Amino acid sequence: MKVIGLNIHPLKSGRAIPREIVDIDRDGLRGDRRFMLVDPDGQFITQRELQSLAQVEATHVPDGVSLVMGGRKLTVTFDPASRMDVRVWSSDVNATVAADAVNTTLSGWFGRPVKLVHMDDRASRKVGEEWAGEAAPVGFADGFPVLITNMASLADLNVSLISKGQEPVGMDRFRTNILVDNDEPWEEDLWESVEIGGIVFDLVKPCARCIMTTQDQITGERIGGNPIQGLAEKRMSADRRVPGVLFGWNAVPRSEGPVRLGDEMRILKTRTERWPMKIRA
Repeated sequence: MKVIGLNIHPLKSGRAIPREIVDIDRDGLRGDRRFMLVDPDGQFITQRELQSLAQVEATHVPDGVSLVMGGRKLTVTFDPASRMDVRVWSSDVNATVAADAVNTTLSGWFGRPVKLVHMDDRASRKVGEEWAGEAAPVGFADGFPVLITNMASLADLNVSLISKGQEPVGMDRFRTNILVDNDEPWEEDLWESVEIGGIVFDLVKPCARCIMTTQDQITGERIGGNPIQGLAEKRMSADRRVPGVLFGWNAVPRSEGPVRLGDEMRILKTRTERWPMKIRA
């Protein structure tokens, strides 16, 4: 099994940026989900409620980020002393916030009041103690530092979609970090611990999928195949701790270093049982 895809998402819910090599830190892929839009009260904003975020390409620049959306471009730097408390799900983070003029411009881009925040070196967030054994450091990702997916599982999902008369979908719908090529669909349910490029990753929790998987990751439009309908047949969680349809696994890195396209993935430890699913005809 080899790594065939590596992606970071500098802006939470912005476009994926493919990489040939990434540096893995304890809090995930370096540069992944370090910037985020929030409402004036600090509540995080994603494509779930602001579909046009899919149109934003974010690139790291010294002390900040460059944002491009259509023909518009904005380069933002941050004053470490300018901070605000923001919330991602149940996590509170004290992050740096962009200047008022920047936030006014971005509010014009999106047609609603927004602020841009940055998880700098002074910001801290830890999650998932009940799943990872100890709380894991993480950026602005929904729940865990790394998302690992299996190309064979996408192929199997697309068979289901095509049988329903729907269009197949790409892996970009699932906003993965590390994509592996494997012969067996859904075999990732059995991977408890893997090694890639000398780095150990513990797969700690399956990833429940939301309406974002129905959105085109270039335009943000809800068009094309609907992965949720395809997954509902055999990937509906039967464990109330993780409700909904599942695709991919949340992972926690246990060491640091580079991962490259083409790196072999080695399974270190397997589970004795698969995650329980509700099988539907």
